[in-house]
Amino acid sequence: MNVDLGAYDNRGYDPGAGRFKRSLWYVVNAVLFHSWLFPGSSLKCRLLRLFGAKVGRGVRIKPRVNIKYPWYLAIGDNVWIGEGVWIDNLTWVRLGSNVCLSQDAYLLTGNHDYKDPAFGLILGEIVIEEGAWIGAQAVVCPGVRIGRCVVLTVASVMQSDAAEYGIYRGNPAVQIRERQIKKIE
Repeated sequence: MNVDLGAYDNRGYDPGAGRFKRSLWYVVNAVLFHSWLFPGSSLKCRLLRLFGAKVGRGVRIKPRVNIKYPWYLAIGDNVWIGEGVWIDNLTWVRLGSNVCLSQDAYLLTGNHDYKDPAFGLILGEIVIEEGAWIGAQAVVCPGVRIGRCVVLTVASVMQSDAAEYGIYRGNPAVQIRERQIKKIE
């Protein structure tokens, strides 16, 4: 059997918004999010809410962030989203409070079925629980749940769920130790 990309059929996928809203978001994302022109966070948070995202208080969004569909995005309080982060959310991405997405982190909710000759789309929601830190250039794959206070180290690839307070490294990422958080005195 050979691969036949000409047989790919995406009609079963629902992007969650009509063509006009998606087109408008594409322009807003390109001009205000995925550029260096507007470094502030408050306007970006308001625009995300306007397009249907759930956004908490104290959210910081750096320049060059790319968000596929804000209506599939929930962000808790005091979340930091670093330069160059790509939230490729074809379905839900849920970020708990106090989550940090470092520079160029990539959250990927969709992939293709390599066993399907037509390369069918596979979706999986991503949940990153409170206090987790996704390191620079790290990748979180479709359907993954990152537990509370997890650290995913620089350039690691998380392909399965991560237990709370774990520090994960590698490709595929594996737990290398427990995260110890100092008590505030």
